[in-house]
Amino acid sequence: MLSEELLAILACPACKSKVKLVADRWLVCQNPECRRKYPIKDGIPQMLIEEGDKYVDVSEEELAKLEP
Repeated sequence: MLSEELLAILACPACKSKVKLVADRWLVCQNPECRRKYPIKDGIPQMLIEEGDKYVDVSEEELAKLEP
């Protein structure tokens, strides 16, 4: 799980908006136009735009069921 301090400084690399933690395994961009979702693998956020692009059309409910 990510610390609150780290979560407070992380931002979407594509649009620079805040991200929120979902299911302790995903960081979701809060910009409704961006909608990128970044997986957290082995405790490390995968904050590459290409990674976020893969999950743009996946809902937060579906993310909770997916393994990053």
